[in-house]
Order: sequence, then C-alpha cells, then structure tokens
Amino acid sequence: MSSGAPPTIPPSLQIYNSYVEDPIWQGKFTAIWCAFLGAAILISVPSLVHALRQGRAFPGFFGVSGGSGKRGYSAVISEEKPIPGPSLTRGRKIATYWDSLVSLRQWSVPYLELNAGQIFVLVAYLAITLVCIIQDAPLISNPNRAGFLAFAQFPVVFLFATKNSLLSFLLGPGHGYEKLNFLHRMAGRLMFLAAAIHGGLWIRNHLQYGLPILGPQKETSGVASLAMLGCIVLFSLRPIRRWFYQVFFLIHVLTFVAFFVCVCYHSIYASPWIFPPLAFYGADMFLRLLRYRFKGASITAPDKFMTLVRVHDCDGGWVAGQHICLRVFFSGRILESHPLSILSAPPAYSCLSNPGLLLGARVNGDWTRALNTFVRKEQERLGMADETGNDKDRDVSIPVQVMIDGPYGGSSVDLGQYETVLLVSGGSGITFTLGLLDDIVGRCVKLRRPDGERTRRIEFAWCIRSFGNISWFAPMLTDIANTAVNSSIDLHISIFVTCLCDPEAVPLIPNCDVTMTRPSVYGLLQDLTSPGSASFPFSGSVEEGGPERHGVGRIETSGHTGGVAVCASGPASLTTEAQNAVARLGVARGAELGGVAIHVEQFTL
Repeated sequence: MSSGAPPTIPPSLQIYNSYVEDPIWQGKFTAIWCAFLGAAILISVPSLVHALRQGRAFPGFFGVSGGSGKRGYSAVISEEKPIPGPSLTRGRKIATYWDSLVSLRQWSVPYLELNAGQIFVLVAYLAITLVCIIQDAPLISNPNRAGFLAFAQFPVVFLFATKNSLLSFLLGPGHGYEKLNFLHRMAGRLMFLAAAIHGGLWIRNHLQYGLPILGPQKETSGVASLAMLGCIVLFSLRPIRRWFYQVFFLIHVLTFVAFFVCVCYHSIYASPWIFPPLAFYGADMFLRLLRYRFKGASITAPDKFMTLVRVHDCDGGWVAGQHICLRVFFSGRILESHPLSILSAPPAYSCLSNPGLLLGARVNGDWTRALNTFVRKEQERLGMADETGNDKDRDVSIPVQVMIDGPYGGSSVDLGQYETVLLVSGGSGITFTLGLLDDIVGRCVKLRRPDGERTRRIEFAWCIRSFGNISWFAPMLTDIANTAVNSSIDLHISIFVTCLCDPEAVPLIPNCDVTMTRPSVYGLLQDLTSPGSASFPFSGSVEEGGPERHGVGRIETSGHTGGVAVCASGPASLTTEAQNAVARLGVARGAELGGVAIHVEQFTL
C-alpha cells in the first residue's frame, strides 16, 4: 500500500478561513499606506534639513517662551550681508524645477477645498482600501474582510487627527495637523464604509437564515458599534462642524470612547488595533501639557468687527505663520479654545514698535462676537467709549487671563529663499500674511540677512470690505513699511476695498495704494512676473495712502531669476484662486522665473 503525500483539496473546494486570510490583508493594507507615508517623508527630507539648518524646523516644540524680562529688543549686526544673486548651481536648478512641477498639484476645485494633489491622495487611499476589502474575499457569504479592514483604519484615523503628530514634525514646516486633517476625515469615513459593508452583509445573512440580530453579545455589540460610527460620521459633516462645533467635539470624543469599548466586546481581533491610537493620543496629550501656558493679556476692540489680543510675557518660541489655540477666561467661557494666527514675528527681530505675541480675532461666530461684546462693554463701563460704541482711545485695553496652547502649523515656504514675494490675504486672513511680512522684513533689514536671504521685492495685497477696516492693522503696516524704507527691500502695499464704506477713514501708510476694486490674484502674479516697466494692473477709484503712488514692480526675466514665493490666506475663494493662479503659470514659466512656490492658509472646520 502506498504511503505517499495526502491528496490536496482544490482551492475552489476549500472553506474560506477569514480569521487566517483577512489579517494578512490587514497587514498588506498597513504596509502599503506606511510605504506611501515613508516616501512622502523621504521627499520632505531636503526641506526638513534646510529648516533644521536655519533653526526653524521645530519652533515652539516646548511651547512659547517667556519670563526673561527682556524689553526693547534690537538686532545688533554691524554689516549687512550682500544679497545673493540668482544661483545656477545643480541643487538650485533641481529646486527650481521641483517647485515648478509641484505647483501643478495646486489646481483646486471650487467649493471642494481640495487641490489636485490632495484629491489624488484620497482617490489612491480609497482604491487601496476597496481592493483590500474585495480582492479574493467571499463578502456575500463571509463579510469579515470588511470588518478587519475597518480595524486597520484605526491608526490612520488617529495619526492624522492629533495636533502633535510625529508625522507633522517629519514632514517639515507647513505640514501641521490642519493640513493633514483631510486624511483623518477620509480614513474615518472609509472606516464607517468598511464597517457598514461588514455589518450590512451579516445582517442580510442573519435575516436570510432566521438568526437573531440583537440578543447575543457579538451581534448586539456589533450593531451598537456600527450605530456609534454612523453617529460620529453624521455629526462630523461640515455644516455641523462649522455651526455647532462644541456639539460636534463633545459627541466626537465621547462616542469614540464608547465605540472602542463596544468593538472590543464585538471582536477579540479589535484590541491590538486600539493600542496605536491610544499611543498617538497619549503622546499628543503629553506634548500639549508641555505647551500649555497661562498668561496675562490685554484686549482691545477697535470696532464691533475686530478684537486684538496682546499676550504678555512672550518673547519667542514661534515663527511667523504659526497659530496658537487661545482660551480667554471671560463670562464663564472657560472651556472654549479657538485657533488664532500670530500676526507678528518674535520680538528679537520684529519691525513693530511694540512687539510681542499679537493676535486678531474677527467677529465671525458666537465666541468671537461674545469676546468683542465683552471688551466693548468693559470699555464702556470704564468710560472709554461713547454712546455710539466707538472707542475714544483705541490704545486702552482690558486686562484678562488667558491660556495658550501651541504654536502649531506654519508656512511650508521659506520666503527668504525667493527673490520676489507675493502675499495675498482677504479679511482677517491678514493675520497670517502680516506675520510673514514682519518676519521677512525683520530678517532682511534688522538682522541683515543672517542666513543669506535673497528677498528683494515684496508685494503685499489685502482685500477688505470697508475702508474703516484698514485701521485694524494700519499701525503695524506703517511700522513695517517704515522699516523697509531706504533698505534693500522694495516693499509695496496694495489694499483693495470692495465696498464704499467710510472712504474718509484711510490712514497714511508709506508706499501704499488703496483701490476700490476686487483684484485678480492671477493678474497680480502676472504683473509681478511680466517683463517691462512697472505699472499698476488695476483701475478704479484710488485713495493714496502715501506721498506717491507706486505700481507692482515687475521682474526682468532674462535667464533664471531668484524665484517667486506666493502665500495666500483668507476665504476659500481667495485661496483657491491663488492656487489656480500659480498652477496656471505652468512648469516652463515657473522654471524661467527660478521656481514658483505657494503656501495657502485657510483654517476651516
């Protein structure tokens, strides 16, 4: 009798063992997204190294610094370094073509608030998830694969959700949590999709074979977990996030805790996937504790639309373009924290006559409206406002106690590496671009280009509704413009007003034009980068803020130039227009200009 090998069962006749096969697909999915993430980190290494060399890679890692008691900051450097000319080194050529190529991914779809690069990432992530769910899986008879892939989303959801993510540090400046949050939302929705496929097909099978859907622990905990995920996704929709943020946040946190408990009762295979999210969240909470600061602050309300905050005893620990989460202790609102951009550079090289950590809160919601009303009522109570609500002395401030968390975010573009800079903002978006302007002018004029900054020309454009809004930041713009006068920086300020309101309220700002029109960002960029004599690209009623009207200086483009940096901040329509304007230039034109880089800032919920 033969004792050979036993017969092999054909694959078509084998019973699918989901508890063996599906964890393998979990591993494949995890390996794929980790590989893509590793590639993104490798691509970001040059910018991270550059930021490390300049000491701008991890600003504020331990929070805002203060308490040194220093006042009257001034930079004492006797001799200004020469402005580096356009470099034709191999590294600079590679950077030039890389900037031009990357600019193509900035094409944005209106109202979607995503650029082409982000859409590509989301489509690829969706495709990978669906392939891992469907490939070689008998979902109708055994839909466990979808449940296993839902578990595999846990680390992605939390990695891209935490404020202090290791990924934000490895990707370099300008890749804060607010820039990565779109992946958190996508992973969360795909987790719900996978769970819905898993739960829906199992419910179908139970109905088909007459099995109870509720009652047994596994079924009951599974239905509860799916319901909680649906609740999280429903209350995470954009309208609810924007109009009922506190409700969204409370439900988001509490429901996720309950979901983790239920899903562990549902499957023993869920527990290992919960540990990475707990580690990410624990690290985030620990770093937040290192960044929390309790400070005194002074608040002023120039009008009923804007509130200015000066946080005392802060002398460093941030770079221009970053923001903090501010909690003001007033009127019982001690639990609300809101992100606000820092509109000034660190005092060591700020151009402002009274430097410090300055914030601006535009009235655009219940918290900002309540804060503005509180300040104006306090001013009125102290006899500092007349019956119309207009401040008699806008410099007088109300003392409060605040808690700050941060800084976070920042610009992905180092303006000092580009010869020409275009800063565009709309409304309160100026708080971001004003900080960048203060930073680059301070580095070039006060610090005298310590890291070889090549910036020569800066066009600062601000779009607002009313002439009266100019007074919000007119003193700061005046300080920066005066610093740039008779220096190696050619600074021009353009203010565009879209409504004929308070036309007499136009303060004098050196080298500034105030125009009644809505500008085209592409028109600004074209005029700034077109060869020929300088000319102002827009016509209309103009109120001149300085002794002389200046146009947007143009770049002579014979051969390579030192590159163009564009930073935009404000409503979605403006940032989308700026991204499309840069992408519209194309690779060839971008390379001719020495590379065109762009960073947009739009903090949306």
